[in-house]
Amino acid sequence: MNLRPTLLFFLLISHVAFSSSLQSRSANNTTVIPLGGNTYQTKGTLTEKIKADGITAWVNKDTEFSVFIGSDQAATLDLELDIFPQSYQSKISVELNGQKHIVNLSSGSSTTLNVGEFNLINGYNEIKLVGLEKAGHDFAKIKSIQLKSAQKLNLDFVKDDIDNRFYWGRRGPSVHLSYTLPTDENYQWFYNEVTVPEGSDPIGSYFMANGFAEGYFGIQVNSEMERRILFSVWSPFKTDNPGEIPEEEKIILLKKGEGVYTGEFGNEGSGGQSYLKYTWEAGQTYSFLNSVTPDGKGNTIYTAYFMDPSVGEWMLIASFLRPKTDTWYKRPHSFLENFVPETGYLERTATYGNQWAADTYGNWHELTEAKFTGDDIARRGYRKDFEGGENNGQFYLRNDGFFNGLIELNSLHQRKTNGIPPTINFDKLP
Repeated sequence: MNLRPTLLFFLLISHVAFSSSLQSRSANNTTVIPLGGNTYQTKGTLTEKIKADGITAWVNKDTEFSVFIGSDQAATLDLELDIFPQSYQSKISVELNGQKHIVNLSSGSSTTLNVGEFNLINGYNEIKLVGLEKAGHDFAKIKSIQLKSAQKLNLDFVKDDIDNRFYWGRRGPSVHLSYTLPTDENYQWFYNEVTVPEGSDPIGSYFMANGFAEGYFGIQVNSEMERRILFSVWSPFKTDNPGEIPEEEKIILLKKGEGVYTGEFGNEGSGGQSYLKYTWEAGQTYSFLNSVTPDGKGNTIYTAYFMDPSVGEWMLIASFLRPKTDTWYKRPHSFLENFVPETGYLERTATYGNQWAADTYGNWHELTEAKFTGDDIARRGYRKDFEGGENNGQFYLRNDGFFNGLIELNSLHQRKTNGIPPTINFDKLP
């Protein structure tokens, strides 16, 4: 006679607990992933539109979008799409770690659509969006993805567009190696060697070899058909618009090599720029040499040379005069960056070996210590697909591709000495 009330009470408590769990999962632990900073078109012959407010054009059936999210733990969650209203029917596929759900969108569909349950893995996860059928122009226009979990998750993704972070986040984290320079001498020259492994050179890569306090020098991948050797010096006048630089603070070209373009640059500081279109190859080691020399009149001269081993001679890129500057070589460093946001999902890497600095007496000093650092996107943890340090006697940098990086920012790294300085006849440099 007393079992029925007891059973009823048990069922009531179970229902309340289950409802409470669902409410916690759907309300208390919701993470919104804005597509504008975390999405790439990874397949397709037609270039679709990914803007700050999400996927705003999705026309072609062979298009595939990928959204990348890092997680500190495995978890089960519900996934929802926040879409722009549409006036026709379509069907898309949503896949995460091999789990796939089909979503039917109809005319006047709710702006929030439940897709289903998925499992996250510890590390980076890839959500794939594929179009199946459509009765109108686009398969869908999507603002964001919402992840709802009973667990409290720490997820890595580009969270906001303050200071244009969607743009910088899609480019990926830039990483740097700052070489320790002995402080008891003035230094005029810096020498470095760079090797880009085959397959690690997607479009948009800049493998900067010889950085200094006032500029940078390295190699780029500008398109399928074009590669460059780039050497730039910032103006002492701080602006992103070269047109604002006063005449007395402009970078002055002193000389340049054959076929080298020279001009001005902006957007990331401003100054004098030079580049040579040159088909350098992945898998080959190239040498970089540049000097920083005060002219005794309150200005400083910056000169860059490039060595292709197949040519066997130093090639002059350019020489610039920077006004209102009196300095020797300071802050030798290298960096790796991607300057094309659309390719920020592709991994790139380079090794940097045999660093030497020559003092004003012509004595070479081997640089065997480097500090590994990252940009704002890396420091915020918005993206963690970066590494740098020492490997097999050389320094290296690696970024993008959404791999799970392990090297801490601001860490110091050592490489073994080789004791053999570069052999350079400075009097015969072009």
